[in-house]
Amino acid sequence: MQCQTVLPGTECTFWAKSGCTFEGNSCQVIVEDCEGCSRIVEGTIGKVCSAYPAPAKKWEAGLCNFATHKKVDIKTVEAKINPLKASKKAAAKKK
Repeated sequence: MQCQTVLPGTECTFWAKSGCTFEGNSCQVIVEDCEGCSRIVEGTIGKVCSAYPAPAKKWEAGLCNFATHKKVDIKTVEAKINPLKASKKAAAKKK
């Protein structure tokens, strides 16, 4: 259904016939960590997130999973493989 309070005319999963079903009956303004994200839109109460109504809760546990301005670096560790043991394991699988 479409929001009628903070972002009028946009699709909202928290909007029902009785109004906004999110706690506080409204979206909340963004926090400092959200600055620079492409999901920020201007609402009637100020800057809000278009993906989640409570941005502060998303940043409590660390990085927000909706953040488009911060990336997580995944480090891979290459394990040293003993070629002799690897060839023995491969030969044992063939039997």
